[in-house]
Amino acid sequence: MRVIARVAALTALGLLLGAAGPADSPVNVPEPDGLYTGPPRGYTPATLKGATVVDRKGLEALLPEGPVLIDVVLADHRPAGLPADRPWLPTHRSIPGAVWMPGAGGAPLPPEKEEAFLRRVAELTGGDRAKPVVTFCRPECWGSWNAGKRLVAAGYSRVHWFPLGVEGWQDDHDTAVVKPDPAWAESGNGRAAQR
Repeated sequence: MRVIARVAALTALGLLLGAAGPADSPVNVPEPDGLYTGPPRGYTPATLKGATVVDRKGLEALLPEGPVLIDVVLADHRPAGLPADRPWLPTHRSIPGAVWMPGAGGAPLPPEKEEAFLRRVAELTGGDRAKPVVTFCRPECWGSWNAGKRLVAAGYSRVHWFPLGVEGWQDDHDTAVVKPDPAWAESGNGRAAQR
């Protein structure tokens, strides 16, 4: 009986850890050694080694420096059962000026997709790995954490992770409708249409 209770307690703790966020996590979620490959939504660590975690005020203070804002929110997919002859016009709202690369925070990404992500960020920063870059998604989203982790591993020295995401920004600020980044879309992002 004690073994069953212990297994149940460990299972519950594992569920909390697998589904735990910086702002309201009931547990301390450790950073994984590499990219996070579990469910894309769930509580995230409060840190990202090699990067600066910013809240809304921190992002506001960074904006005058003209950081590259990278939104990795997955694109919505056409609802099941919606007739093909019916228009479906989804919109994505983001932080004004953001570059939307749907699915760029996925893990694992095929090598060609990871190369396309790093190539596009290099273009956006003008090859300056010291230019500030901010990754974000939605609250409790591992995608933006992974995107930041990729950039740190690629040698970017001023990576900022905004875990509050689009919703955290729109609490005090306007958002803007954005389209997927054309260069990212052309790279054949098969994950862009998933949600």
